[in-house]
Amino acid sequence: MRSRVAELTLLRERVAAGPNAKATQIQRDKGKLTARERVELLFDPGTFHEIEALRRHRATGFGLETKRPHTDGVVTGWGLVNGRTVFAYAHDFRIFGGALGEAHATKIHKVQDMAEAAGAPIVGLCDGAGARIQEGVTALAGYGGIFQRNVRASGVIPQISVMVGPCAGGAAYSPALTDFVFMVRDISQMFITGPDVVQAVTGEVISHDGLGGADVHATSSGVATFAYDDEESCLADVRYLLSLLPSNNREAPPADAVPADPADRRTERLLDLVPVESSRAYDMRAVIAEIVDNGEFFEVHPLWAPNVVCALVRIDGHLTGVVANQPLHLAGVLDIPASEKAARFVQFCDAFNIPLVTLVDVPGFLPGVDQEHNGIIRHGAKLLYAYCNATVPRVQVILRKAYGGAYIVMDSRSIGADLSLAWPTNEIAVMGAEGAANVIFRREITAAADPEAVRQMRIAEYKTELMHPYYAAERGLVDDVIDPAETRSALASALAMLRAKHRPLPARKHGNQPQ
Repeated sequence: MRSRVAELTLLRERVAAGPNAKATQIQRDKGKLTARERVELLFDPGTFHEIEALRRHRATGFGLETKRPHTDGVVTGWGLVNGRTVFAYAHDFRIFGGALGEAHATKIHKVQDMAEAAGAPIVGLCDGAGARIQEGVTALAGYGGIFQRNVRASGVIPQISVMVGPCAGGAAYSPALTDFVFMVRDISQMFITGPDVVQAVTGEVISHDGLGGADVHATSSGVATFAYDDEESCLADVRYLLSLLPSNNREAPPADAVPADPADRRTERLLDLVPVESSRAYDMRAVIAEIVDNGEFFEVHPLWAPNVVCALVRIDGHLTGVVANQPLHLAGVLDIPASEKAARFVQFCDAFNIPLVTLVDVPGFLPGVDQEHNGIIRHGAKLLYAYCNATVPRVQVILRKAYGGAYIVMDSRSIGADLSLAWPTNEIAVMGAEGAANVIFRREITAAADPEAVRQMRIAEYKTELMHPYYAAERGLVDDVIDPAETRSALASALAMLRAKHRPLPARKHGNQPQ
């Protein structure tokens, strides 16, 4: 028995070391960690349990029968992250370039099934060259099994993809189906067709990073939720995100037992942060920092669609999702990217029992031919659908302007917000007073001896009649007008009251949300 155990120990050591020193050095020369080093950074020390480390492929042809390394190019298993169970798989680029074959895929399928059964998050550390060409359609079927499980687990357990290498072709769809995508600059790329194919088909010349690098996907396409300069800081934030989230959709998010920041803390600084004049810009992130526990928040998609801010925060120790217009960018208007970003965030929070706070300062939807032709109607409807479908506690706070359809879409009472609060600077209307006066009194202004004087008089009249800060409250569309300094305490008490909220949806297979 001792000799057998010694043999097993040596085998395990060889498997852990990888194929050879040369392959490891090539990985190092690319500025990349190995799969096992990434696993060590993700999990609490000494807690990772690997499964199927001795798995080998059984394919033949094209020389595969002579190359049968253990693990088949992917490390799979489970461990603890901040003391809670998490599953993971990590492509090992040193073996077949991390390419996916039948055995490789089966290992990922198994760990996906285990994560779903255990009700625990799963993290994919992606560093692979796509489907293993030598295995043909079998490899493609392996990806199909991964996609199917991604969709089945969507909204059931948190799914996180960490891009630490190339991801091309059909392989890119698995990360796109997960909840969050982390990318590392210079070493990770995602695209359906690579630069060579793009050049051959369209004549466009572009680099790998220019086509599908971290910054491209974090700022332009919105595929990447976060982008980092190195793997260490990336995996540290993966650990932090996992510490915030519930393990599955049947649990409430973990809460601070004894919050250090008093729930009734006054937020006097908000009186100076937000200008009364609705046309003046300010940083909504400063408002969020003032309201939340200890000024800390984890912004989602910080580089994409910056005219809306989506963030995970704690209020009185409880995890909360915040959606807020950002007056620093495009005056905080809703456009196509902002609508998509906010809609997906709302859906995620609703799936995992995270209450929603919506901070409103929106002049409307962005006008323009490009917006209309590219489908602002259906994209804006995605955000409307997400809010209307959400059953978690929802509180709206109107800071300043809230005009037109954008007011409705930003979680107004009319689409199901549980509470709507407003500051005394709120302006809720179909449109701004200037535009409204120009429409309603167009003929009178045109015929007047002094058109500008008449226009200003009518603007003032419209503001007085329909845009004073208590107009919506008088009609029951705002529950209370509050002192901005009481915003934090008002939100904390409202969320505490709503914590046991239960709102069943009608029986249906699923809705047909706008695409």
